[in-house]
Amino acid sequence: MSILICGSLAFDTIMTFEGRFAEQILPSRLHILNVSFLVPGMRREFGGCAGNIAYGLRQLGSDAVPLAMVGNDAQDYLSRLQGLGVDTRFIGTTADNYTAQAMIMTDRDNNQITEFHPGAMSQAHENRVPVDAGIRLAIVAPDGRDAMLEHAQQLHDAGIPFVFDPGQGLPMFNGDELRHFVSMASWVAVNDYEGKMLSDRTGLSLSEIAGQVQGLVVTLAEHGCDVYAEGRQTRVAGVSASAVVDPTGCGDAFRAALLHGLSQGWSLERCAELGNRLGATKIASRGGQNYTL
Repeated sequence: MSILICGSLAFDTIMTFEGRFAEQILPSRLHILNVSFLVPGMRREFGGCAGNIAYGLRQLGSDAVPLAMVGNDAQDYLSRLQGLGVDTRFIGTTADNYTAQAMIMTDRDNNQITEFHPGAMSQAHENRVPVDAGIRLAIVAPDGRDAMLEHAQQLHDAGIPFVFDPGQGLPMFNGDELRHFVSMASWVAVNDYEGKMLSDRTGLSLSEIAGQVQGLVVTLAEHGCDVYAEGRQTRVAGVSASAVVDPTGCGDAFRAALLHGLSQGWSLERCAELGNRLGATKIASRGGQNYTL
């Protein structure tokens, strides 16, 4: 089954701060914040939600079809995806922009501060969902605001079930828009922070959101995740990682496993079990696309 991944393709510049953000940021001085972090470790990785999810799906043996927009600097990225067996037919290219860029700084407690330049991603709405390409399952992951709105509507209109994964894009939408996303989606996937924001903005509890879809998954980092399905809430235990190296892309690895399981007809709990395993595998390697199964 081909799985459509509506989301960003980006280059990640990942920096390592050897201290703790909490020791550098004074809560009483947030109104005049002026901080500088020494980051002796820095590297550039292939990233973006669509790229990371596609990588995870190919690791699991599923067909991945990203729907994304890149800039004039993405030939190496496209070649890499093609080498992994990813279908790149629906990745558009714009000559006037760079590919999206994420600057991610991680402290010793795995807290992260991210700066994001959307670049070509701002034109992702120009790519339409390929309704005649045999797509039977999809995800709407963080992308340009217009792209997320339009792709969700196009999937709904085409009768293609999809996971709504607002991620870092959640603050772009108001309560009415988020309620509309939920009404169109088949499943919703968020982390615990995003889950609280989604509840606050929609005015709906997590149980009420779950009641409108086939299932809701709320990830809890090393503690596993809560699965809401068939009128009940289930805690799926976390998996211990062999090493905690870099959390970048762990959520995308989880979502790749979620999509893989859904495409196989698994229960949501079983999908979450695989997601926890894949997240624990990913966190033991640097970057979002360097782990292997």
